[in-house]
Amino acid sequence: MHATMPPPLSRRKRVLVIQYSQTGQLTSVAQQMIAPLREDPAIELHVESLRPLPVYPFPWPFFRFLDAFPESALMQPPALAPLTLNGDEHFDLVILPYQVWFLAPSPPITAFLRHPVTRRLLRGKPVVTVIACRNMWMLAQEKLKDLLAECGARLIDNVVLIDPGPTLATFFTTPRWLWTGNKAGFWGMPPAGLNAAQIKGTRRFGLALCDALHHSAEQGTQPLLAGLGAVTADPRLYISEKAGTRSFFVWGKLLSAAGGPGSPQRVPLLALYVTFLILMIITIVPTSLLLQALLRPMLGGWLGRIKHQFEMPSGSATDRLPLYED
Repeated sequence: MHATMPPPLSRRKRVLVIQYSQTGQLTSVAQQMIAPLREDPAIELHVESLRPLPVYPFPWPFFRFLDAFPESALMQPPALAPLTLNGDEHFDLVILPYQVWFLAPSPPITAFLRHPVTRRLLRGKPVVTVIACRNMWMLAQEKLKDLLAECGARLIDNVVLIDPGPTLATFFTTPRWLWTGNKAGFWGMPPAGLNAAQIKGTRRFGLALCDALHHSAEQGTQPLLAGLGAVTADPRLYISEKAGTRSFFVWGKLLSAAGGPGSPQRVPLLALYVTFLILMIITIVPTSLLLQALLRPMLGGWLGRIKHQFEMPSGSATDRLPLYED
């Protein structure tokens, strides 16, 4: 709960929330997080729902899923249905939840950030990013930071929520969820995706943002969500992400050259790509983790720097949690 009552505002603060979720999980996260803002009469919310054209289906047929890979990895965005904004609106804060697709921001989010309306809308504005993913997000966030910089926006906070299941289990549970719509656990493995406690816990960020807006802290340069356990980076995955990103770029170029989305020429290459991807997952990722474990005394300083870099700006500290516990 709030430690003190926030001061009254001289005018209503306006907050823009960007919304796109294929499975619905990210919508649940966003709705839980912004609930305190919606309940505050001094804050006005505008939720902008993105509609890619054509629509990405859910559940995702296997080859439709694979066919989205080249454009996702190369950050070649789809068309969007017209936005309800014209770019001249004023917002005090922007909340940008997004998914990670093939180690990059999801294509609808890339499309939004490259939209001419968005460039006018976000110039100079503070942005809070919110990531929900399986476990690899660091390089996707670097790509998103570049897109925000192109818009002239200011990244002020980042929240990361990852699937709590064991990494090996999520290699099976996450694809099954995407391809069938069934996220229930099987063969002794936990359910796919975030758990209810993680989603409910995002309310603390909304409460903290309410306080920050009442104090006009969004106009400053300091993070608004520090001390709330916003993000914990696993630097051991950095090498795997780098290797994956490089290979995705090469394969993305090859598949894109074979034909556009839906082209039959892509099918044999996609089958070859799946074989490569499985081999990479069962060789490079565990080998990288094993080598890092063996070399930890020598890599400790480097891993610490990577962890610090990717936990910025909000950090993993939890000293302010008691202020916003429900």
